[in-house]
Amino acid sequence: MTENTITRAELARMIDHTLLEPEATDDDVARLAKEADQLGVGAICISPSRLPLAPEALAPGIAVAAVAGFPSGAHPAAVKAAEAAAAVAAGADEIDMVIDLGAALQDRWAQVTAEVAAVRAAVGPDVVVKVILETAVIGLDRIAPACQAAEAGGADFVKTSTGFHPAGGATVQAVAAMAAAVGGRLGIKASGGIRTTGDALAMIAAGATRIGASRTAAILDGLPDE
Repeated sequence: MTENTITRAELARMIDHTLLEPEATDDDVARLAKEADQLGVGAICISPSRLPLAPEALAPGIAVAAVAGFPSGAHPAAVKAAEAAAAVAAGADEIDMVIDLGAALQDRWAQVTAEVAAVRAAVGPDVVVKVILETAVIGLDRIAPACQAAEAGGADFVKTSTGFHPAGGATVQAVAAMAAAVGGRLGIKASGGIRTTGDALAMIAAGATRIGASRTAAILDGLPDE
């Protein structure tokens, strides 16, 4: 699959349809779940406090991702692990956790590995763990060691951004650096500021295998149905 051959349905299945504003209500999440079904996305991504979902709120085949240590990452590893475990107990299939950015900026990679490993141990082997690197903060030169630390801790994906940091969101350069670092061993989720079809396709061309977006309908509208 390339950016020139991807279909609307294929792109939709790569998207985590996202609602992480702190003021989001249960009704907002219910609308998100309905939109997810209509759009045919692969997953929704919500705050753990919005779990569990109402019975039958989400169509079969759509995964539920919840965040941990979000959005700052400045939480003790034990807190991130407990938050992740509680989210899984409430119905989450996937966890998007934020690394300790201060540790990353001081190149304390063993600490980053340890917190990822703590979350992995808390949720078990079957839950997808995505590790948010906040690439605009740590910079391109730290992407490779950050990816290595996440992989050593048991991550399934590395992810660019929370979308909440003033430093910025996903860039093609960051995604390409992540792809070079993980060599296909982990998935790559691009998120933060992806608003158009062109944005999404550029990230995929750079190596992204998952897209996090809140403007999913606008992204998909740029592709034909077939």
